[in-house]
Amino acid sequence: MEINKIFKLAKDLNASDIHLSNNLPVYFRIDGKLKKIDKWGKLGEKKIISLIETIIKPEQKEKLFKQKFLELSHEIKAGIRFRIIIYFEKNHLSLSARLIPSVIPSMEEINMPQKAYELSNLKNGLILVTGPTGCGKSTTLASIIENINQKRPCHVVTLEDPIEFVFKPKKSLISQRELNRDMTSFKQGLKHVVRQDPDVILVSEMRDLETISLAITLAETGHLILGTLHTPSAAQSIDRIIDVFPQEKQTQIRFQLAMSLQAIISQHLLPRKNEKGRIAGREILINTPAISNLIRQNKTNQIRSIIQTGSRMGMRTLEQDLKRLYQDNKISKDIARSYSNYSEEIFK
Repeated sequence: MEINKIFKLAKDLNASDIHLSNNLPVYFRIDGKLKKIDKWGKLGEKKIISLIETIIKPEQKEKLFKQKFLELSHEIKAGIRFRIIIYFEKNHLSLSARLIPSVIPSMEEINMPQKAYELSNLKNGLILVTGPTGCGKSTTLASIIENINQKRPCHVVTLEDPIEFVFKPKKSLISQRELNRDMTSFKQGLKHVVRQDPDVILVSEMRDLETISLAITLAETGHLILGTLHTPSAAQSIDRIIDVFPQEKQTQIRFQLAMSLQAIISQHLLPRKNEKGRIAGREILINTPAISNLIRQNKTNQIRSIIQTGSRMGMRTLEQDLKRLYQDNKISKDIARSYSNYSEEIFK
């Protein structure tokens, strides 16, 4: 038994995720649902350790047992890549892996809204892609970067943990940097990135105060910044950013964010109706003068009502998009209802 055979089968079955846990069979996530794979029986701890040792270096193994956690990327033949997290569960090693598509999908292929094409042409400001884990944030960002790569002669620098999609320079020069291999932290990577003459900067995850603060500052100084947050809606994304800062700095950050923010794309992956695969439902916020004013005044609770009436500017709430997908027969009524906080807006 080889771990690459597990990864190969996951690819063949179009699984998005793989899970290895002590004394359990392998699990794949296919079309959003976990499926038990009995082919290899239950995996004991020794077997899991032996599988993991084939894909990590001695120094990574030392780090894993010291920090009880390790994140890395792994590639098998034909350029099939995985983002892997190894962790401890009840004092036993476990592994979760996410399949990274070998071909970067176009914005058309993932049904990005027309407004997103305009956003990819911006020269400065902050664009956030938000949503829960596993909702396709990395894929959405990759499609935007690839659209820039095909159309604009600029320098794109990505700061990632780990590198997922590998870009081939077309019109753009693309420099990809990985945490703990090419930089010691996102803070350190952002602090020195301006010396690399970037036009576009991707921050794969805005995790802490220092990273968020630097990203906002760079967005104010003539760079286009793309980043992610684990938040379920556009308004909550703004609150999350502001709440990271101490109380005495929040007024300043509101003003900076009101000036630098360009857009927030908040998304969920939904099971398709009567067919395999999933489709994205997206909420789109565009930073209009009205939105900017609400951010400065700390009235983010009113942002959703502006989004509801902002279709002319390219905005839409999640419920408006769920309604569209339901009416187009792309998702079921039950799915639309389960992902909505305001289902009465869908089924009036």
